[in-house]
Amino acid sequence: MTGPRTLTIPLPTLTVQALSWGPDEGPLALLLHGFPDSPSTWRHLGPELAARGSRVVAPYLRGYAPTGPAPDGNYQAGALIADVIAIHHALGGDERAILIGHDWGGLIANGVAAHAPHLFSAVVLLAAPPPAAIIALLTRPHPRHLTVVARQAPRSWYAAVVSIPALADLVGERLIRTLWRRWAPDHDHTDDLSSALRALPDRTHRQAAFTYYRAVWNPRHRAAAYAREQSAAYQPSRVPTLYLHGAIDRCALAELGEAALTILPPGSRRVVVHDAGHFLHLEKPAETTTEIVRFVHHTQPSAR
Repeated sequence: MTGPRTLTIPLPTLTVQALSWGPDEGPLALLLHGFPDSPSTWRHLGPELAARGSRVVAPYLRGYAPTGPAPDGNYQAGALIADVIAIHHALGGDERAILIGHDWGGLIANGVAAHAPHLFSAVVLLAAPPPAAIIALLTRPHPRHLTVVARQAPRSWYAAVVSIPALADLVGERLIRTLWRRWAPDHDHTDDLSSALRALPDRTHRQAAFTYYRAVWNPRHRAAAYAREQSAAYQPSRVPTLYLHGAIDRCALAELGEAALTILPPGSRRVVVHDAGHFLHLEKPAETTTEIVRFVHHTQPSAR
């Protein structure tokens, strides 16, 4: 199987590096990685979409090498949403484009679909419950909801760690190794961990990735320049959305997204993948790819 090409994408706010598969003239498929991760985790899905005619582009998100730290120093969700929209424009994407995100990439994809739904025909979220579904869980008191929140709390410890700069500095690379070991215990993650460490090679890059989380809680890490995009970050997608979650995800419980179909637009689907964990596109690549290809076939204009 042919490996990915490297691609340089100049944007107004930074220059993005990416991996790419498939023909340059095909409909655009943007694949967004999560934390602590890299585009190399799309090595199964990327070639499959390319074989079906898509121009697949998997960018290194701002803060991750070789894209590197953002010149404007912003890592809020709104800045990442703006980056994706700018990439779509820079690559000449049209309404056939699809957007797929895992973990943080899923949160970004959801925000793009809420802010600029005309750009994409389909959105796929992997291990990333729609934020509005989580908000619904937290704001509709029910004994079962409280149980889910209580079970999730110990899984979210790392978000608290990276939100404290001194503590994040102390754990550094060890945290990345720990998360991969805990989140992918049954998957040979040696190569994926190595790729993640290359993408976050030093304190500067790691602090950039950690600031994604800090910007969620601390308004000091949010810039007015991205206010419109930021306001969409936690709103429901306005594009038909496939939400996939591993049944045994050790990072985010699948139950967090149980209310997804009550807030997602018509034509959306929610699928819990049996025996899959947080990195379901690596642990169950065939099942994950099949679900995505089927969904895109029914939503992408050229496929109807």
